[in-house]
Formats: sequence, C-alpha cells, structure tokens
Amino acid sequence: MGNTKSSALSKELLEELKSNTKYTEAELCTWYQSFLKECPSGKITKEQFEGIYASFFPGADPTAYARHVFRSFDTNADGTLDFKEYIVALHLTSGGKTLQKLEWAFALYDVDGNGTISKNEIQEIVRGVMDNKDILRLIQYDEPQRIKDKLKEKKQ
Repeated sequence: MGNTKSSALSKELLEELKSNTKYTEAELCTWYQSFLKECPSGKITKEQFEGIYASFFPGADPTAYARHVFRSFDTNADGTLDFKEYIVALHLTSGGKTLQKLEWAFALYDVDGNGTISKNEIQEIVRGVMDNKDILRLIQYDEPQRIKDKLKEKKQ
C-alpha cells in the first residue's frame, strides 16, 4: 500500500482505488486524512472495529457479528484493516456491484475460509445477527448511510 503513515496516498493506491470504487480522487484523499486521524498507525484493529460497530448499537452487543464482518473485510488476514481494505469495504457496503456483494457475502458466511459454507457456519452468522435485532434492521436498511453519518460526526 505504500507508506501507511504518510499523510498522502501513494499514486499507485490512489489509481487502484479510483478504478475499483465509485470514489473520486478528492473523496479518497479526504477519506484517507480522516482515516489517519482516527487510526494514526494506518490500520484498524479488530477491537477498534468492534468498538465502531458497538457505537452503532447502543444497548446491544454486536461483537460476534462485527468479528465476522471484520474477518470478511480483512482480505490479507493480518488481523487489521488498512486503508485499502477499509475503502473497498465502504464502497462494497454502500453501492458495490452485485457480484462483489455476493463474493463478500460468501466470504462473510465462509467462517473457516475453506471455500464452502456449512450449515454450522450459516447458523453461526444468523445467530450473531438474530441475537441483536438492531443489527438486522441496520444491515437491511441503512447501515452504509449510518456509517457515513457517524464518520462525518467524528470529523466535526
């Protein structure tokens, strides 16, 4: 990805993200500055991600579901989300192409990463969602917009 602690995106990453997401260069640069402000290390840990998810669900415990979402976005399986993984996830959940969304959904349900989805894996994900009805409503209707709104609040 280039130097994750740099205050500017590398040209290579910027071009890759522009061609693979709906975001403009200006939007990506703004997102990157905000990302570095919130995550000076250039990475989001699983615990930070779970905390972000928890802020969307006051009074609920979305940890189990957030853990699965995090895993599905952590494409290099290093236990963190870098800016590229973060932007691709944001793009995907807020308007990615149907095939991309299907691939992500498959990765979400393929808990053990073996390329197949078992009944137990489906039950594990559904249990994580159904234990918290607010999560189900947000996933279905307004999660991408609430995430954007929450991030805008933090910038102000």
